Amino acid sequence: MEIFVFLFSFSALGILYAMNTISELQEPYVILEIGVAVLVIVFLFYFLITRGNAPKDFLFFVFAEFSFTCIIDLTSALEYDGIISGFMEFYQKTGEPYLGTSYGIMMCYWDGIAHFIMYLMMISRITDRKAYRTLGLFWAGSLCANMSVFIVGIVAGKYGSEIHPAFWLNFLFLLMPVLGAIVLFTRAKDRPLIGGYNAQHAQSLKLIWRPLDIILLVLLVAAMAFTILRGLVALDSPLEACSIYLKQYEPYLKDPVGYPRVMMLHLFFYALPLLGAFVYGLLKPGCTWMPDWTIFLAGAMIQCQWSHIGGFLHPRTTAPYRIPSDAFWLVLAANLVYAATPVLVALRVYSNPYFFLKIAPFPGQTGLPISEEKDTKYKLK
Repeated sequence: MEIFVFLFSFSALGILYAMNTISELQEPYVILEIGVAVLVIVFLFYFLITRGNAPKDFLFFVFAEFSFTCIIDLTSALEYDGIISGFMEFYQKTGEPYLGTSYGIMMCYWDGIAHFIMYLMMISRITDRKAYRTLGLFWAGSLCANMSVFIVGIVAGKYGSEIHPAFWLNFLFLLMPVLGAIVLFTRAKDRPLIGGYNAQHAQSLKLIWRPLDIILLVLLVAAMAFTILRGLVALDSPLEACSIYLKQYEPYLKDPVGYPRVMMLHLFFYALPLLGAFVYGLLKPGCTWMPDWTIFLAGAMIQCQWSHIGGFLHPRTTAPYRIPSDAFWLVLAANLVYAATPVLVALRVYSNPYFFLKIAPFPGQTGLPISEEKDTKYKLK
């Protein structure tokens, strides 16, 4: 099925070519109507062809539908970069002109490549009746961050006065990952929450005997400080450190397109508390919520940093907002380490999860008779 979805998604190019050729299809409200019609038709198409062996997971249809739109985003990015032509000129004028910003182009590359691969992998897992919860949470974090920054940046930035009807389609792409995240967070976990001897041994080790965790704690604290600094810059703090950082290191944060500032505020208000929670989770044994939230935030921050780093590197960013040459490598390295930190924490949690499990009580530890303890363990299982 994933191969079929992959091939069918490229039929979007035919629709784009027709709309780019026929002038009557390029009016703003016509674009919205065609967009809605295409989404409905694609959904009905997948619904009808799977009726004989219908997927039990409704997110299959979300992933199949969004795979189709990934090709549209990838085409938009390639056309803005001059690699292809003849598909999206109309949309650049009367559809969503803000997709031509450096941030918008990098966001479209991420959606057209990274999200597309995720959709195909999750469709494969669904059709094979296999679990995909971990990858699903990574996708949900990525697309939630993507669309929340994108929508708010449009309204708050310089393109707020150039909103066309096609803008409203974006809310579907924000609603679905939020709904998907709720479903996946409440779904049964792929791994057990209760551990035995290995978990007890891992949780008995003092921090000094966990050098990897010490490194991750240092990275998390540094990431929190970096988040606070850039968040204060986005809030126009009068602190001298903020003005120095803005002028000498990342003037891109004040790009009038609005996306960098909105992203820093998102990270300040949403990612910062989670980074602090991860510090707690690495110090306090038995935090069973760590696997889910680390992978969710890893997806969100890697997407944000991809678009942010790509944005200040892209030639469409005007000269006053480029990174100064004497600070370029320092800023780039800081942003790369910042992007890698939540990913490294998630990898640590998933590669050695014993520290984050609840410990099953051993016989005699509960104060209950042995027979009752066995009944209790059986219920836990």
